[in-house]
Amino acid sequence: MSPAKFMIAAAAALCCTLPLGAQTVPHPSSAITAAQPLLRALVSLTPPRAAQIRVSTAAWRDGDDIPFEYTQYRDNIFPGLNWTKGPRKTQSYAIIMQDVDSVRDGVRRRTLHWTMINIPATVTSLPAAMQPDEKPAGSAYGPNYKGQAQPYLGPRTPPGPKHHYHIQIFALDAMLTLPAETSYAELIDRMKGHVLASGEVVGLGQVDPAAQ
Repeated sequence: MSPAKFMIAAAAALCCTLPLGAQTVPHPSSAITAAQPLLRALVSLTPPRAAQIRVSTAAWRDGDDIPFEYTQYRDNIFPGLNWTKGPRKTQSYAIIMQDVDSVRDGVRRRTLHWTMINIPATVTSLPAAMQPDEKPAGSAYGPNYKGQAQPYLGPRTPPGPKHHYHIQIFALDAMLTLPAETSYAELIDRMKGHVLASGEVVGLGQVDPAAQ
């Protein structure tokens, strides 16, 4: 994906959110008016000429199905991530994982699964099966739809069409300072103006046919 296309995808994936702790966030088509100020901020989150980070996981190929062991249907194992090094001025990395195809009350929404900040610039991978307390020194978990400071939470896709899960990595020229109780909008606001490069890997989630 080209940097320009990724910038658009990143903005679309992030643009309309509820405070973290809420399970879902409105899709832009249903809430664009209320979200215009935040949308403008996100359009400039990744500069047009920002470098591209190549992101991958050994658990699945980009755009392929996510094996069930990495989902809430089974073991919720962390799949592991690898990414190319950010530009010279990179001080930290931030990660955001979202399901962009959730539907609730007939409205397409987005579900925040995982956020992580202040990953040191020297770190360019997270190991498969990483336990919550094994995160890199100095890094911190942000909130997801279950609450504050939450580790990886894999998909639990409902019956129906497959959902797209985007794991986005941002190289930042700063470490982030956030309050203990923070919101998605606050996280994005702190990132604004600090993004040097970005990239993503996408996986497809579906209902586990073996689930009760």
